[in-house]
Amino acid sequence: MFPLEIRTFVRYNRVEEGNKGLERAKKLIFHIDVNSAFLSWEAAYRIHHLGEHADLRRELSAVGGDTSKRRGIILAKSVPAKEYGVKTGQTILEAKERCPGLLLVPPDYGLYERCSKAFLEILSRHTPDVEPYSIDEAYLDMTKVEGVRQKPWKAAEAIRQEIREELGFTVNIGISENKLLAKMASDFRKPDRVHTLWKKEIPEKLWQLHVGRLFFVGPATERKLLQLGIRTIGELAGSDRSLLKAHLKKHGELIWAFANGMDVSVVQSDPPRQKGYGNSTTIAFDVTDASTARLAILGLAETVAGRLRAASVRAEVLTVTVRYFDFRFASRQGKLDNPTNITIELHRRACRLFEQLWDGSSIRHLGIHTERLWDSSPGRQLTLFDSTDYEKLERLDGAVDQIRRRYGSDAVRRASFLQKGLRLDHMAGGLPGEKKPADEGNFRRKQEEVACSVWFTSTGKMMPQYLKYRTEEGILETISGIRILSCEKKHYCGIPAAEYRCSALFRGEQRLFRLYYYPEQGKWKLSWEGSGERTVSNE
Repeated sequence: MFPLEIRTFVRYNRVEEGNKGLERAKKLIFHIDVNSAFLSWEAAYRIHHLGEHADLRRELSAVGGDTSKRRGIILAKSVPAKEYGVKTGQTILEAKERCPGLLLVPPDYGLYERCSKAFLEILSRHTPDVEPYSIDEAYLDMTKVEGVRQKPWKAAEAIRQEIREELGFTVNIGISENKLLAKMASDFRKPDRVHTLWKKEIPEKLWQLHVGRLFFVGPATERKLLQLGIRTIGELAGSDRSLLKAHLKKHGELIWAFANGMDVSVVQSDPPRQKGYGNSTTIAFDVTDASTARLAILGLAETVAGRLRAASVRAEVLTVTVRYFDFRFASRQGKLDNPTNITIELHRRACRLFEQLWDGSSIRHLGIHTERLWDSSPGRQLTLFDSTDYEKLERLDGAVDQIRRRYGSDAVRRASFLQKGLRLDHMAGGLPGEKKPADEGNFRRKQEEVACSVWFTSTGKMMPQYLKYRTEEGILETISGIRILSCEKKHYCGIPAAEYRCSALFRGEQRLFRLYYYPEQGKWKLSWEGSGERTVSNE
């Protein structure tokens, strides 16, 4: 072990080396990854919002799917649980066998989406060039940010601390001159760390790692590489490219380039055009009859068609996939008569494809996927015996979309999904986001003035702390422990305002609401989200 003076000198030199590594680099890329995202977000929410003292990140805990719906896998785990052998992707039964005392937390995708948005908002303060890579990670191109090229480590540390202080969870940040190396660097020692991986550091930091650690090397590729006698990333980097191509095709050439630190991809703040839209769902029970399968496909068609219309595109090719109870997989693809985004038209074609591929076995998973997208309709070719009014169907879908955007996806559903005891979602597939329930009350969001106490962050940002107001019954209410989910600058009727999306415990239940601060008037106003809005007035 080094004496203190030498250890301090070594650490200083390493930081300086990390900064100097950029001298000849053309680009400066950060990769930021939330540590055990779902679990971290759950822990931060419970501590800062619900007032819990226990930290899930320090306990034998994991976020797991719903076993009753056969989505029982581990989505995120704590470091203590990892030490017991709990892994992401394991079934809950396997995880429980390895760690009998494992505390399982059900996933809350609405919370995760809000945390992800708040995370990206902080990143966008530091550069406009932000590319979300997934719900919990993003790339930043810091090349043009003034003053960062000289001290990238310092800039990364500032971002790391800002996220920790404002949002309550930790991240790892990787720094390099391309996206690949930045991502590999962020995957070094965790949690709550900043690492560099310049090209000159590749032999020391990258090549010593097991080949399975390389980006784009999955379990199947890893097995093939081990069969070829390639065990480390360094051995892969020094391998014969023609040998890799012979065994792994183009993928072999790609991972060889990655092992040598080569990557020419750029940070895309504007997402690339989507090539297709699809959704799939694991059904809570075995589907054994065609009518139930067609109804499940209708739920998927509702979701996919809505996504197509939201993107103002139409699809020409449709694929239906089936996974049976014994995990056999089957699919069938077909071309639509005309490019479309009409729900019923997609559903009818999907059902015909399903009938062609289904062998009568029990079904546990269904999916549909569209591709070959058109920005506008090329013109519909009508057949002699087709009397369908497609313009009417388009107007109907448009009206349904408008209602769902305003009041939530559950505000309108087809009568076929109103059967008693039906366990199928009328809009199936994807992550179950937060839904605004339909309600017979007043849907219009009200903004009423309230008295609000605030505090200021170290950066001077104003944050609501608690508020007081009188209810319709004249009762003085106080809402404290406000959790800020997001904050945006907006204009209402031409008046600038800051919109805070918040949540808090109110009358024994968690409620979502929005606070609006109008600086020109110096006033705070409140509106409740969803149904059951409460009218409020000044204290």
